[in-house]
Amino acid sequence: MAPPILLSCESISKVYGAKPLFEELSFALFEGDHVGLVGPNGSGKSTLLKILAGLEAPDRGTRTVRRQLRVGYVPQEPTFAEGRTVEDVLAQVLVAEGLDPHEHTGLIAKALSIGGFPNGDQPVATLSGGWRKRLAIGRALMMEPDVLLMDEPTNHLDVEGILWLERLLKAQARAYLVVSHDRRFLESVASRMVELNRSYPSGVFEARGRYSDFLEQRDAALQAQADYQASLANRVRREVEWLRRGAKARTTKAKGRVEAAGQLIEELATVTARAGRATAGIDFVSSGRKSKQLVVAEQLGKSLGGRPIVKGLGLRLGPGQRLGLLGPNGSGKTTVLRLLSGVLEPDEGTIVRAEGLRVVVFEQHRESLDQAATLRRALSPAGDVVLYRDQSLHLVSWAKRFLFRPEQLDLPVSRLSGGEQARLLLARLMLQPADLLILDEPTNDLDIPTLDVLEDSLLEFPGALVLVTHDRWLLERASTMLLALDGSGHAEWFADYAQWEVAQERNAAAGLDAAEPNALPSSRTDTGTASSNARRKGLSYREQQEWGQMEQKILQAEETLATCRAAVEDPAVVSDAGALQTRHEALDAARTEVEQLYGRWAELEEKRGHSVATVSGPLPPGA
Repeated sequence: MAPPILLSCESISKVYGAKPLFEELSFALFEGDHVGLVGPNGSGKSTLLKILAGLEAPDRGTRTVRRQLRVGYVPQEPTFAEGRTVEDVLAQVLVAEGLDPHEHTGLIAKALSIGGFPNGDQPVATLSGGWRKRLAIGRALMMEPDVLLMDEPTNHLDVEGILWLERLLKAQARAYLVVSHDRRFLESVASRMVELNRSYPSGVFEARGRYSDFLEQRDAALQAQADYQASLANRVRREVEWLRRGAKARTTKAKGRVEAAGQLIEELATVTARAGRATAGIDFVSSGRKSKQLVVAEQLGKSLGGRPIVKGLGLRLGPGQRLGLLGPNGSGKTTVLRLLSGVLEPDEGTIVRAEGLRVVVFEQHRESLDQAATLRRALSPAGDVVLYRDQSLHLVSWAKRFLFRPEQLDLPVSRLSGGEQARLLLARLMLQPADLLILDEPTNDLDIPTLDVLEDSLLEFPGALVLVTHDRWLLERASTMLLALDGSGHAEWFADYAQWEVAQERNAAAGLDAAEPNALPSSRTDTGTASSNARRKGLSYREQQEWGQMEQKILQAEETLATCRAAVEDPAVVSDAGALQTRHEALDAARTEVEQLYGRWAELEEKRGHSVATVSGPLPPGA
């Protein structure tokens, strides 16, 4: 028996201008439902959320709400009254709900606890984006809603803040619907996925399970759709050939076939148009440099405002290495990027860059974009042609590659959405051949299809990459090594994101996780000592590199073993004792190599399971 329906919409349609967001859409949220809502930018996700929350009305269709249902809503960009404190914002909600003033104190204390606020006296104007999002979530949960609707709740939260939100949602028994581009977050909190996309016949696709389950089911559905399109195309081809041969519609049967052929052609056109899933064509250009070392940093130290950001840090970057930076907001990730790119100079230590090093930088706040310039001039300052991979491309074609329409070319950059500005910056960066890519929060405002393309491009880029992102899905897949900063100068190396997450859980269990996510200026404490005291034996940096290459080494050794085994079994050498002896020796050597590699793999896996060593100081010369 299906659980009771809490909130639903039936056959709703919504149009903005001449653009329909969705038509005849039906959706239901059930008791205990944990739903993730995804879709390309402009598909209507935020609008659907507002309709469900009762903040916006559909053009057609109905919204149905269970009697006395309490709905909590967290907007994508929360707004608060000017000149208010955190407590004032919470009290305002309670007054609007008409609650007895005697109940205010307890409910406000509850909301402060949910959000992790040390007190309610903090002026809202001084809050960071992460803390403003926490306030919005605490405000929504304070009234214990039956249904919680959240639009991009992970925006502005750092990784620790996102983990806080995940724990919070898992602790709540209520139903919730979240719109998010954070794939790792969806994997953790959703048990049902819904995608809005006009590529589907009904405009929506649903799948039970986690985000990874949704990907498998969606791929199967799209493949079935593609198979049907191919079958339909074959039928149309046969009918068109029949018509071409001059079939005469003199009989009722022939006339019916002509009409059916016309209907098939129309259906194929509809299916083909629907199947077009446009994505940005992201493909970074490498300079092709063969240098083994691009950047070598030793004993780096940097302080800002008297606070140490990094101290004693060493790292080496070469082609194919992809470094991910982790840490709470304000921990120094952007500072490290600026040190590596040469924008900042270290207070201590040295940075040696390869001669003529080409560095391409994606800035988090897109400072290089002239907001007054037109999209046309932002894409190509010199004219209507761009040079990409030694080929001249017309500006219109280049713009279409990044999903810009020709009519947008004369719009000022300031009129573009956040996602469009992110794509614009990526388009500009792709015209610059790079040895080193430095990307500071490149995923902000990008939809999931674009994130998938960006991920593939980074994996294929042959140069070096340094990446700062709150997108753990991308961080996990794109990084070959991770450096975690704590904001007090200490840093720890990790082989991958999973290893960092295990360390966080162990620290939390041991009471060592004293660092407040998105810490308020008034409540931040130096937790570097606790972190450094928590050092355990684990993989060294050299061992992390060895472990990362071990799988490939084993595969190569097993291929060699198979080749040697086939050589021994070759009938052509059975009568040649000398050749046979040589091949047996090669087989024994290959077998020994495989056994040794598996033994070393087991050793590294055992060490890797314990913890991570803190790296302070230069890396080993051979790292």
